[in-house]
Order: sequence, then structure tokens, then C-alpha cells
Amino acid sequence: MNFLFLNSASRGWGGNEKWTRMAAESLAGEHLVMLAYRDPAIGDRFEVGKVRLPFRWEFDLLTIFSLARLVRQKNIDVIIPTKRKDYVLAGLVCRLTGAANILRLGIDRPLKNTPVQRLIYGWLTDGIIVNADKIRQTLGMTSWLDTGKIGVIYNGIDRDKLESDSRLPCEKPFPFTIGAAGALIPRKGFDYLIRSFARFCAESDEFADSGLVIAGTGPEQKSLEKLAADFGLSGRVHFTGHLANPYPMMRACDLFVSASTSEGLANVLLESMALYCAPISTLSGGADELIDDGRNGFLVRYGDEKRLAEIFSELYKNPGKVASVAANAHETIMQRFSIERMRNDLLEFCSAILDRKKGK
Repeated sequence: MNFLFLNSASRGWGGNEKWTRMAAESLAGEHLVMLAYRDPAIGDRFEVGKVRLPFRWEFDLLTIFSLARLVRQKNIDVIIPTKRKDYVLAGLVCRLTGAANILRLGIDRPLKNTPVQRLIYGWLTDGIIVNADKIRQTLGMTSWLDTGKIGVIYNGIDRDKLESDSRLPCEKPFPFTIGAAGALIPRKGFDYLIRSFARFCAESDEFADSGLVIAGTGPEQKSLEKLAADFGLSGRVHFTGHLANPYPMMRACDLFVSASTSEGLANVLLESMALYCAPISTLSGGADELIDDGRNGFLVRYGDEKRLAEIFSELYKNPGKVASVAANAHETIMQRFSIERMRNDLLEFCSAILDRKKGK
């Protein structure tokens, strides 16, 4: 099969971009794989054939006809977009060329019964890749959507690269370090995490050597820094900014928290587990498909500051529990999440969608 991935990101590297690179480069060994991108800061990080296009808006004629020409020249079978604007562009190009539009959706969010969503997810889409069964279930509640074109493909982890990148020296920021990472935007729940950490710190002076490290950038950084300062925790909540290689920092953490209000199955949570952190996640997206509460991690409802602070306290007092949960978390990733499995699942699903499109 010949693949074309689309990525019109212009605001930095995130989970979508990481997934696109993993998927594209895992397929490139045996298949023709191309990338159409907008921002050189994104495109330069891919080691596949690529073309830069303007991606100005959903009906950008220059982008549409450039993509259609590329699809015909390279005999592209499948286009895989990961962003809403790209869903439309890919859908229109596929209707012009006969290729299959298989979009990838990595967040648990119900569809609305609007003409725009019917157009994007109905008429323009041949297949939908989701990274958690919870997303499939949510989409399945949409009466007008053909659920037969949805496939659950869990994210893969490049274990060798993760192991190599994480081995660089990194001084542990605090004797008991709680980590988190992601875009500093409201959906990621960092305000909830800071409030819970403040509650934990206020419980006892015994916890004075603990600290919270948050990696990432975004529009909420100033307000989150102020929130930490308001609790008197400026010296114990450390914002690293963007880290080109966050893995040494993650490996230095005892616990790793995903506090989002909505997710699919966050890459960073999988990576933290592979790096022997004890994970804690809100019950967002497919977190409960990954974490067996109390065995290989902990689950908490978003906004429950009391419970999250209790988990911090319990684990601070019990290093043996941290070690056993972290070991179980690592084993979960080794058994279920690999690049090879993701690549094979992608090939199987895309092949089935192509057969379906051709009426086989």
C-alpha cells in the first residue's frame, strides 16, 4: 500500500504529530509513505518523503489540487489526516482521486448531529482510526454514523528509542518527584493537578521534600505559575518549558500524572509507564483500558482533589508500593504496546477499508 499522511500543525509538536511520525516511519520500511505538512518545524522531524503545502483552510484549492496531483503521481491508496481541517482536505482529495480517506481521531468527544459533522465523518470519510475503545463506544452513540468503519488501534511505543533517549543524565529535581507533561491548555487539567498537590503538601510537613515538575508550554503557563505562587509553592512546582527530550526527566519521576478532562489514550502516559513511573490518570478516554486501579496505576475522577492528594500521600509513605505499581505498569506496556503491533494493526485495518471501498 502507498500512504500519504497529512499534518497542518503550525503551533508546535504534540501528541498528533508524535503519532503521525511513529505511524509513518513504521510503515516506511515496506511501503511508500509520504507526508504533506505546513510548518517546517514539523516536517523537518520526519524521515519520509514529504511536500510542504499551505493548508490555509478546509477548501484551499491550491492545497487540494496539489494533494490530488501527488496522489495520482505516487499512486496513493490511503490518506491519513489527524486534524479537523485535514479531515476535510483529505476527504475532498479522495473524492477526486478514488483514494481512501482514513482519518485518525485521538480524543473522546461525541459527534453532533450537524451538517458539517455529517459531511466530515459521514460522506467524506471511509474509515476512522481511534486509539481507545472508549472513543469507539462514544462514536457508536451517533445514530447517523456507520460504525463499521471504525477501528481501534492502540498507540505504539518505540521501546528501543525511549530506552536510549531516557538514559541521558538528569538530576532528580526532588527526593519525591511527581511529573506531568503536555500542552499547557485548560483541557490538560494542570490547574486541578496543582490544587491537588497543594492539598497534599498542606497535609503534613513530612512531605516537604516532594515537588511537582510540569513539562510543556502553552497559553495557560502564566496563570498556572500564579496558581502555584498563590499556594506558596513556587519553589516546589517547577515548569520546565518545552523539552526536546523529556524522557530523562520523566525517568527521574516517582509518579506521573495525566490530569486531563478529555483524552483518547495519551502517548505520554504510555511512555511514563514504560519508564517505570507509577502512573495516575483521570478517568478520561481509555485510561481504564490501560490502568487496573491499584495494580499498575491509579484512576481518579477529574476534579476530585481530595482523592488525588490521598494517592500522593499513600504513595509517599509507601515506596514499596510505588516500586511494585511502577514495575506492573512497565510490564503492561511491554506486553501490549509496541510499534510492530501498531503497524500490523494499521495495515490490517487499512486493507479492510480499501476492500470495503472497492466492494470486495
